[in-house]
Amino acid sequence: MPGLANLAWPAFKDVDLFDSQELIHNRIQQKMLPEAARIYTAGIPRQERNYFWYRRTFRTPGSRAVAILEINKAQFGTAVWLNGTQLGEYTGCFTASRFDLAGAIRWNDENTLLVRIGAHPGALPVLYPTGTDFEKLKWTPGIYDRVSVHFADNPAIETIQVAPRIAPSGIVVQTKLKNYGATPCSASLAHTVKPWKGGKQVAASEPLAVSLQPGEERTFTQTIAVPGAKMWSPEEPFLYTVESRTGGDSVTTRFGMREFRSDTKTHRFYLNGKPYYLRGSNITLHRFFEDPDCADLPWNEQWLRKLLVETPKKMHWNSFRFCIGPVPDRWLEIADEAGLLIQNEFFIWTGPRREKYTRSFDAPEMTRQFSDWLRDNWNHPSVAIWDACNESFDPIFSQILPAVRGLDLSNRPWDNGYNPPDGPDDPVEHHPYLLQSSSSGNDIKFRMAELETRIDLPDLRERKTEHPILINEYGWLWLNRDGSPTLLTEKLYPKLLGPNSTAEERRALGSYLLAGKTEFWRSTRRCAGILHFVYLTGSYPGVYTSDHWLDVKKLKLEPHFADYMAEAFKPLGVYLNFFQPTLPPNAERDFTVKLVNDEDRLLQGRLALTLETPQGKVVARTGRGFSLPALGAATMNLRLAIPNVAGKHILKASAQARGPDREPATLSRRWVTLEKPK
Repeated sequence: MPGLANLAWPAFKDVDLFDSQELIHNRIQQKMLPEAARIYTAGIPRQERNYFWYRRTFRTPGSRAVAILEINKAQFGTAVWLNGTQLGEYTGCFTASRFDLAGAIRWNDENTLLVRIGAHPGALPVLYPTGTDFEKLKWTPGIYDRVSVHFADNPAIETIQVAPRIAPSGIVVQTKLKNYGATPCSASLAHTVKPWKGGKQVAASEPLAVSLQPGEERTFTQTIAVPGAKMWSPEEPFLYTVESRTGGDSVTTRFGMREFRSDTKTHRFYLNGKPYYLRGSNITLHRFFEDPDCADLPWNEQWLRKLLVETPKKMHWNSFRFCIGPVPDRWLEIADEAGLLIQNEFFIWTGPRREKYTRSFDAPEMTRQFSDWLRDNWNHPSVAIWDACNESFDPIFSQILPAVRGLDLSNRPWDNGYNPPDGPDDPVEHHPYLLQSSSSGNDIKFRMAELETRIDLPDLRERKTEHPILINEYGWLWLNRDGSPTLLTEKLYPKLLGPNSTAEERRALGSYLLAGKTEFWRSTRRCAGILHFVYLTGSYPGVYTSDHWLDVKKLKLEPHFADYMAEAFKPLGVYLNFFQPTLPPNAERDFTVKLVNDEDRLLQGRLALTLETPQGKVVARTGRGFSLPALGAATMNLRLAIPNVAGKHILKASAQARGPDREPATLSRRWVTLEKPK
């Protein structure tokens, strides 16, 4: 612990077998099940149990007035007993539960703690959120985040929220205190601010005298100037801590000086007052939980740092969406340190339309859980966007979001799935799966050459909008880690490559097409962020989607993906607007190349266009200089003389910025066959 019940040894039989309502609906839609199979409960357990139990004994330090047990995340539903006394139950699966131990604890003696969790989503009421996913095949219970006991004297610090203010430089600190005692108490509330990695105190609050009656809970808001504070950003993830004290209690909270907002007028995100483009991918951790290779990797510090720090830097990513399922707190702590901007999504995906068979949720319970979700995550500078749901339309969110968004003093933007945006500047998610329609029927219904004449994005499922657009899913080119198509692409690759393609051919083509789409979406400059789907998920026979690892245990990426997508996501982006399969020889042709600059500084250099053999021999070349303003874009035309040669070649646009600290040139490549000379 933390971990999941499928890590137990000896193993529990059928530990994670559960068919969710959404999965059954999906299989009915795909004609894999008859209409008679439809259900209206949370799902069908395929195991002979409803609960699992954890038992732990511990000894306490000297007697204190307050003892609070915190279980950061457990699924599905939590109940706690201490020394035979039941302390309460908590129905959330993605947020921290807290239990008052003081009435049952034995000071300076041995204590026995029992924790009961549901064995599957059906252990909780159907209208309570336990995770909805049309493509998740297994549902594994467990305490999958930290467990701790907080000892203090009254008044105890219940919560701390630190909201940075970059102009003027300072922070708003909101402290919730509670008197657990039977008599009134008084204290002096004070805060001090220091750099996280050591250094002298940089700011402090004036002590605030507070008094609380028995059982009273009060919230105090203080503003602290932090002169000349260093900003937090993906490029420089500088962190501070604030130590909060009452005399009887103390809490240290880590934070970063950063503000992130969304703006409809300019269609952009802003980080610390400047436009900022998101480039990255998705992690569906709760699908990875069902992967045969998952084991204890999500709690392995070395593996986790390579996943979230080392590899994203190589791919030029500055952001992730933690999609349909939350992560343990350690993941966000590392994201804070690594400089990642996170779109943090609650675990709800009920589909793009309200249907009679699509379950909704209990609004008061959802509001309680969303409030706890904000409380658990609002101090992470990495958390940039709250995401209420994935691809969902449900009027219930028009009740929930207005009720909770004011709790976040940092006023982060909200993604509201396929519902209308809640706020006037909130972003809209867009999932342009251009090859989705080609995965059924007999014909290819989309070809990459269609991108050559597009000047903007396609309609957003008839949701035309002026709000900032966040593409946080696209592709529809998934392959299992062994190179075989997934359930959603098994009919696509035979159309693209014929019935006898190899894994190597599929990997090369899938990465090539994915990079071309990435370059195109970036070149439109209509998108405030572009996040590929998906960096980490489950991969085994029968899955709908997959990731790009050759070896997920060693975090070895598939080479074609690493090559093509690292180029497509460089801050200096290059898009060669050409996808024709052939070129006539012995002729001149004009080519359009679009450049984008995601850096907040002028970039100047040279753009080259070459035609090369697969072995790298250049048979034609042209080029010109470029100058890109900070965060700017440009469209450039180049004329290339095609020689009188035949066979397979690579058309390559290469942009190299000048300067001693510039990276190697950014490449945009197109496969093309030169026709035989006549």
